[in-house]
Amino acid sequence: MKNYAACLLRYPEMGVTLDFSKLSTDPDAGMDALVQRAYTEMEALEGGAIANPDENRMVGHYWLRNSSLAPTPELREKIDEPLAQIKQFAADVHAGRITAPGGVPFSDCLVIGIGGSALGPELVADALPTQGLAMHFLDNTDPDGMHRVLNRLPLKSTLAVVISKSGGTPETRNGMVCAQAFFREHGFSFAKQAVAVTGVDSQLDKVALAEGWLQRFPMEDWVGGRTSETSVVGMLPAALQGVDIDALLQGAAQMDAHTRTRDTSRNAAMRLALAWYAVGGGHGSKDMVVLPYKDSLVLFSKYLQQLIMESLGKELDLDGSEVHQGISVYGNKGSTDQHAYVQQLRDGLDNFFVTFIEVRRCVNDDVEVEPGFTAGDYLQGFMRGTRKALAERGRSSITISIPTVCETSLGALIALFERAVGFYASLIHINAYHQPGVQAGKKAAGSFLKLMAQVRAQLTAQPATAAQIAAELGSDEEDTYHALVHLAESGKAQQHMADDVQQDTFCSVS
Repeated sequence: MKNYAACLLRYPEMGVTLDFSKLSTDPDAGMDALVQRAYTEMEALEGGAIANPDENRMVGHYWLRNSSLAPTPELREKIDEPLAQIKQFAADVHAGRITAPGGVPFSDCLVIGIGGSALGPELVADALPTQGLAMHFLDNTDPDGMHRVLNRLPLKSTLAVVISKSGGTPETRNGMVCAQAFFREHGFSFAKQAVAVTGVDSQLDKVALAEGWLQRFPMEDWVGGRTSETSVVGMLPAALQGVDIDALLQGAAQMDAHTRTRDTSRNAAMRLALAWYAVGGGHGSKDMVVLPYKDSLVLFSKYLQQLIMESLGKELDLDGSEVHQGISVYGNKGSTDQHAYVQQLRDGLDNFFVTFIEVRRCVNDDVEVEPGFTAGDYLQGFMRGTRKALAERGRSSITISIPTVCETSLGALIALFERAVGFYASLIHINAYHQPGVQAGKKAAGSFLKLMAQVRAQLTAQPATAAQIAAELGSDEEDTYHALVHLAESGKAQQHMADDVQQDTFCSVS
């Protein structure tokens, strides 16, 4: 019990506990110099230092839940004013002062975004009860997926929220264009039922202004997508859903305050970062498996995938040396995982560590499923049993406990992992706030789309192989083949299959 107690970190006024007793390594050994550097770098970040040299911008998501910490009055104003506007707009929507055409009260909200512009709002929508508008999301450029969502919307009473910093993000733009067409085909004006969350004077901002959308909310360039849940990006959908956004921001601010201390024994975010470092040898050699034992947190692992993997997955360190850093993240929920991949976690490769998320109180747990035991008792039993079974095999785990899933605790969890990511990035000497790999993928996608247009223009009534068309264009043969197959499957070309794929021929649609 003494060892267990020594491995706990508790914030009693928040009801948050972190339990490091099931780690197989000592996370503090020989780390003091790196820890002090991380504290200094975090203090500089919060003080307004340029954190993303690629884009010459600050990273200010910590100011969002306590604007008094913003380094200038202008920045404080850019936090406080939009937040006040969000609250007023949501109140007007809920009260029926802002309506769809014809005075129809809004009943549903369609959020159109990608990455952090959707994952954060989706997490909150799934985790917290709906008191206001019912939430729906377009978060991909899959037309079938979009129409699955659009077909179940009550269009006449749906408010659309389009989120894009630049307005040019292809997935978000595609979702918006498809939604606009769907509204139009069914006799509704998208513009009269839409609001934009975007950068001032961005492409989307100009479209919303020109078309007379209901409102535009500013998205600042010093807030990255994966850390934007406590910004306008997350707070507008949450407020429309009926979430107490002040409580969510308060929970995040409380966690921020606790994790500003240089007393590592009392700093949950630094303790978490040190645990990641120790378990993975400072090189992310073990995956992080996130197991929340509560259905309402099932999307938390998906949310953390982007936050952690986009922030930490880097080829180069801050000195330009090749390091290939990162931590892979996956997860589902307990006790579903008792019947899924816990078998491998216990008996298979020891290439992971588990982060258990425990929610101590169960609501609606009055039914005894057998004498003396409720379903909630079983949920706790399965979590404790899995944790112990893994420890018996020397498999490391961390347990984070919160009292309930509510605005305050969810805000605290979001802030805890944001700050842990920041500290860990400093420990391994990489930049957590840029994403060159994502930009490379976008550039490659643009090149493929350009090739697709060239391939389509090259097609004639005379059948030709991919090799022949590639030779005419001077393009890569495999890429040309994939472009041709996509065009054929989309009805924009004809494909004639041969026994050998290299002899497949393609021609224009007659």
